[in-house]
Parts: sequence; C-alpha cells; structure tokens
Amino acid sequence: MVNKFDRSLNIRENNSFFLFGARGTGKSTLLKDRFPENSIYIDLLDQMQEDRFRRFPSELVNLAHEAKARQSIIILDEIQRVPRLLDTVHQLIESTGVCFAITGSSGRKLRRGSANLLAGRALLCNLYPLTHLELGPAFNLSRALRFGTLPRIWKHNPSETNVDFLRSYALTYLREEIIVEQLVRNLEPFRNFLEVAAQSNGQVINYSRIAEDVGVDVKTVQAYFSILEDTLLGVILPAYHSSVRKRLRTNPRFYFFDTGVKRALERTITQELAERSFSWGNAFEHFIILELIRISDYCRMDWRFSYLRTHDGAEVDLVIDRPGKDTALVEIKSSSTVNERDVKIVSKFHSEIPRSSAWCLSADPLPRTINEVRCLEWREGIKELLKK
Repeated sequence: MVNKFDRSLNIRENNSFFLFGARGTGKSTLLKDRFPENSIYIDLLDQMQEDRFRRFPSELVNLAHEAKARQSIIILDEIQRVPRLLDTVHQLIESTGVCFAITGSSGRKLRRGSANLLAGRALLCNLYPLTHLELGPAFNLSRALRFGTLPRIWKHNPSETNVDFLRSYALTYLREEIIVEQLVRNLEPFRNFLEVAAQSNGQVINYSRIAEDVGVDVKTVQAYFSILEDTLLGVILPAYHSSVRKRLRTNPRFYFFDTGVKRALERTITQELAERSFSWGNAFEHFIILELIRISDYCRMDWRFSYLRTHDGAEVDLVIDRPGKDTALVEIKSSSTVNERDVKIVSKFHSEIPRSSAWCLSADPLPRTINEVRCLEWREGIKELLKK
C-alpha cells in the first residue's frame, strides 16, 4: 500500500493555471500537497459552495483580497460546475495579481461551452493516472494491466477492493458526469455504448457497426466519442499519413484513459489476466501507449501520436511525430523474447518513411538491434525515446 505519490507534473507556482484531468486522477490531492495550508480552497462539488458562487460570483472578490493579504493562492476545484465564475477570476487576476489554481475535467469541454479560459493568463496542465515512474518501487506490471493506475487502486491491496472501486467509478461517471451535466439526453444508449467502446478499445473505430450495436445513428456515436475525449476519459489516435488531408480520411483508434476502467466498463474486471494471453497482449499495448502519452506530456515534449495501417492489414502500433527529431515508428510486443519476425513490419515501414527510426518495446530484457529496429525492454525504450 502506498500513501503518497511523487507526481511528475511540474506546476509553476507563481502563475495561475488550469489543472485538467478525469475524476480520480488526484487533482485535489496534488494541489493540497503542493500548496501551503493557508491557501483558500473552494470545492465546487460541494452543493452549498456551488450554489453560493453560482448565485454570488462577486463573493470571490473578498476572498481574492484576503489571499493577496496573506500571499496565498486560491484553489477552485471542479470549475465546470460554475464556469461563469471564470469571468470574475479573469478580472481578479488583472486587478489583484492573485494566482488561481483551477481544476476541471477538460479544457475542451469548457471551451465548447464558451467558458472564459483567461486568454492565456493561466497555464494549461493535464493530470493522468499514475505512471510507472510515479509508482517507483511499488509498480507491478500485472496489477497495472488488470486494475489500472488510478491513485486509489494503489492505496489498497485486496483485489476485491479494487474491483469494487472500479465498478463504482464507472457508475459514478455515468451519474455525475453524464446525468448531472446533461451531456446526453438519453442515458441508456450511452451506457450500452461505453461497454461496446471498451470491448473495441484499441481497434480502428467502426462507427457504423457500433451505432448498430448500440441502436443509435452514426452521428450520435461520433458525439459519444467526443464526450469521452472532452472529459479526458479517452484519447483518439488518428491514422498516420504525411498529408493531414489524407490522414483525416481514415478512421481513428480510441483508447480509454486507464486499463482498469476499460476492463470495468467491458465487465471483465473480475477475470484474471493471464500472462502471454491475447488479453494480456492487448492490455500491455494499451498500457505502453498511455505511458508514452502521459510521460511525454509531463515532459512538455509536444509530441503527436498516431497509428499506421495499410489496406492489406500491415500496421505499426504507434507513430510519434517528435519535433526536431525523426519520426518514431514503435512496435509494442508483450513477449519476453523478441525475434526478427516480430519486427518485420516496422522494419519495412522504416525503410519506406524518410527521416524515421524504428523501435520495438517489449518485455524482453535483452537490448539489441534487429534489421535497424532498436529493441528495448519497455521501460528503457520509453527512456530512450524521451531523450532530447
């Protein structure tokens, strides 16, 4: 059991900032740990607080003067509950110079609602579930693949507790994020969609097939995926092409933001995840993609991620556009022994794509190069990819 985690996100404490992230990623805990006890904390999930500031946003003015007097910061937790409060925040940053730490589920979600994102006066940061680096010695691959890496999972040891939490998490999301914020009008099709989306996690999105399975039209399915992306519950991976115009012609892939939440949504969370099984391989690929997205964002690498697949089915799991460096073609294998057959396709694409490098990240502890493909144990591979 781990009580406290050293989070990788670097927060500039002398500047106002937004901290976005899905429920349970630890936004409130991080801010309470990073800032002194005399900071002013406003929890907008608290119904009384929400009602107070929704009705009287000017009350924030008095708190700002108090914060300035004691040289502290104001924390506004879950701003999407009262987005118009951001207009007052904007004025107070200008007039008092007080810094605000503002959390929410998504900047895109606020932007779609025409909320004031402070015109560049606040930095934008994302917080994700824990990475293997943040977990340190406590990290266990099997546990991460089966239950994910939300902080609460690693604060409890029994598997039954983890299963109950993840089931509850899915229900809480449906109740609080969807019903309360009225993101969809009819909940039942969306509930069915979540299970179907989890079952097709990591596959090329077939909007028509999912629409048929759920019993809605294609536009509704597309809107559902946008809701998941807007609330940071998943990431959409476009198909790679050097031409952006052509890239948009191919359907993307979707990955839920956490391996455990994905398994809870598809109702396999009670099942063991056997090593070297097909499900293990899928979970391993899912996990590595999430790790690269999370860590590169924390390191402010400004990477763009996509996948590559030809009409005849040949594919590369991940293509990383790295500014100032070559394009990384990454094959992900869960096996403990990598051979020439495993890297055949990525090697072929490497020879065809100019200014590219080929990688294979796996559970194989032996580093080597096979047909110009750099084969590394996944932790070492992530470290090498991140080198500037």
